[in-house]
Amino acid sequence: MREIKIGGKYKHYKGNLYEVIMVARDSDNPKRELVVYRGLYDSPEFGKNPVWVRSKEDFLAKVTEDGKTFFKFEEVMRKTE
Repeated sequence: MREIKIGGKYKHYKGNLYEVIMVARDSDNPKRELVVYRGLYDSPEFGKNPVWVRSKEDFLAKVTEDGKTFFKFEEVMRKTE
């Protein structure tokens, strides 16, 4: 099973890069985990480095587009120096 790395960088299947800030719990349903993450981009609509939240289940989900299936968010591996 895939794990979410705090501080990890992830690429959304539509192209933007994000950094995971933390995994939180829903106050109304503590068993439901939520991923809190920031965009590593400037948005004309939402400002610099907008912060987002979505369910852990959705963050780790796969999507199918044009007959291809892939992860909604894929971790970007850092190159070692």
